[in-house]
Amino acid sequence: MDFLLFLAQAAPDAEQPDMLSSMLTMLMPLGLFILVFYFVLIRPESKRKKKAAEMLSNIQIADEVVTSGGIIGRVIDAKPDADTIVIETGGDKTRIRVLRAYIIENRTIHD
Repeated sequence: MDFLLFLAQAAPDAEQPDMLSSMLTMLMPLGLFILVFYFVLIRPESKRKKKAAEMLSNIQIADEVVTSGGIIGRVIDAKPDADTIVIETGGDKTRIRVLRAYIIENRTIHD
């Protein structure tokens, strides 16, 4: 705020363009830092989240999935509007109900 008052009170003279150019050279590294921060951290994370949400919405019956706990199983029941999925795992065909958000990988390849 003090800076704006300083600019308002400053008399227009030959030093005014120099002050503006020095301000721009001070702000350029900050702008560059924000741009690099966006492309290195924010954009890849949003792409990863979008890909994970797409994978969760495309889960079908008979897909082989992996949970965040490391359980591998085949999907038995997957309703699109439900928060849970029933998977079948192991040699004895044990059925487990897991939250859809905890599915981290779909190992079945679809066309």
